[in-house]
Order: sequence, then C-alpha cells, then structure tokens
Amino acid sequence: MNLSVSARATAAAVVAGAALIATGSIAGAAPAPTAAAAAPDIPVAGVKAHLAQLQSIATANGGNRAHGSAGYRASLDYVKAKLDAAGFTTAVQQFTSSGRTGYNLIADWPGGDTGRVLMTGAHLDSVTAGPGIDDNGSGSAAILETALAVARTGYHPAKHLRFAWWGAEELGMVGSRYYVGRLSPTDRARITGYLNFDMIGSPNPGYFVYDDDPALEKTFKDYYAGLGIPTEPETEGDGRSDHAPFKNAGVPVGGLFSGADYIKTSAQAAKWGGTAGQAFDRCYHSSCDTTANINDTALDHNSDAIAYALWTLSS
Repeated sequence: MNLSVSARATAAAVVAGAALIATGSIAGAAPAPTAAAAAPDIPVAGVKAHLAQLQSIATANGGNRAHGSAGYRASLDYVKAKLDAAGFTTAVQQFTSSGRTGYNLIADWPGGDTGRVLMTGAHLDSVTAGPGIDDNGSGSAAILETALAVARTGYHPAKHLRFAWWGAEELGMVGSRYYVGRLSPTDRARITGYLNFDMIGSPNPGYFVYDDDPALEKTFKDYYAGLGIPTEPETEGDGRSDHAPFKNAGVPVGGLFSGADYIKTSAQAAKWGGTAGQAFDRCYHSSCDTTANINDTALDHNSDAIAYALWTLSS
C-alpha cells in the first residue's frame, strides 16, 4: 500500500505504450454466512503457496518485487501463467514511470454480461526495501486463488468477471491510474463495481471494510457479521490505494484491509485479539515483510470474504 500522499502527488508517471495483448486470531468463529451459498471456500494453503512463490521470486531478485525490477516482472509472469492455464483471457498493459517500464496484468473470465463488469484488483509490486508479502502479496495471492476457484468450479456468473494486478502502486497508483485513464466513457460505465484488496494478512490484524459505497460495504459487513467478527470502516489507507482512481472516475468501490503502521488500540485488541500498542504490521515497507509476516487467520477470513463478495455481487 502506498500511504505517502506526497509521494502519490509527485510520482512521475510518463505513461507511454499500450496494451501488449488486446483489450490476530478470532476464537470460536461461526460457520460462514449462507447468503452466497455457492461461494467456495478459498483454501488458505493455496493462497500461502502463492505467497511462497512471491517470496522465492523476491529472494532470487535482490530481495524485492518493486516497479521496474526483474522481481516484479517475474511475479507478473507467475500470476499470468496460472491464469492462462486456468482458461482466463489475459492482457499485459505496459506503461512508463520514473524512467522504468511497468506492467498491469488484466484477466477476464469468459462469459457473463460484458455490459456489467465486476472488477477485482490488487497491486503486485513491493517497495524496494523488501519482498512485500503482506504489502501486497497478500491481496495479490488471495485474488489469484479466488480467480482459480472461479475456474475450478466452472462458475457462470451473470456479470462479467475481470481481475487485475497493478504495477507501480507504491509510486502513487501509477498502474491503476493508467488503466482507468485509458478507459472510454462507455467501458468505464460498464464497470458496476471495483473491489480492492491491499494488505489483508497483517500479523497483528484488524478487520477493516471500505465504506466508500454502501452496497459494497454491506456485502462485506454481512459476511463478517455471519462470522461474529466486528468490523470498522477503513480509514488508514483511504484514497491511497488502487481503488482511488476508480472512485475518482465514478466507479463504485469496496474492499478489505487488515492494517499497516497505525497502532492497534486496546479496544481493537479486545475485539480482534492481537497486541494493543503495536502496529497492525510492524514490518510495513520493511525488509521483514516476508512470509513470516502473515496472520493465517486473517488471510483465511479475508480470502473467503473475497469469494463471498464476488459470488454475491456477480450473480
């Protein structure tokens, strides 16, 4: 997640080129809600397997997966290969920022009403300081496993499903701004909602829901109410992740967040467990943001919530 407003405002983004291809634990949790009974359980082991691959990629490429690096491109290639094998139509979109080439990956699931597109996204880049496993391997891996669940189940949604992995978010949402900026008014109007997942496995987690759109917010809140887990509105990264360009363009946005470098209060620790007086993610934007920096329970709940929302909103 990019939490620097000044960095966002000043990031150089010379967007050139075009698409290369067309187009803390919660004890005693209740069973998942039944409102979207068709939504599959997203295996946290599958999500963690993707995180292990992203960690290996970072380790083999100077310790990070940052914009313009070999680690970022290898991360994109890994995700793309999984999606291609599962039957998605993928497109790689190229742009330039800070003198380096960046990439977005867009994946469409065949079928559904292309006049009504439900879009789900996460940024794939890390900062240069570390491998970026919570920020934002967690969101990237969770939506990848959810996309693969769409394929495994042979899901036939009423709406058209599109997934995106954004480049250069850490420089100021450069990749998502580029994508939104290239949409025609007609294509932009076809997107009925954009769901963003940036940091959903923080080691001292909170359960935060974007409150930008009431209907999308309610979908996630209903899911967590069914688990008996209280949520709070997401404010720490408000407007500072890849949902912002969509919101600014008039697209309804929603999403989940488990916290970055804000400090967990005593009241939050009483609700969610974990440690009061410590950051939600003490390794935020640091070299220690590795696979050891993930809370499995939060990652599991949030991954299942993504599937619940996707199945509910696309039916």
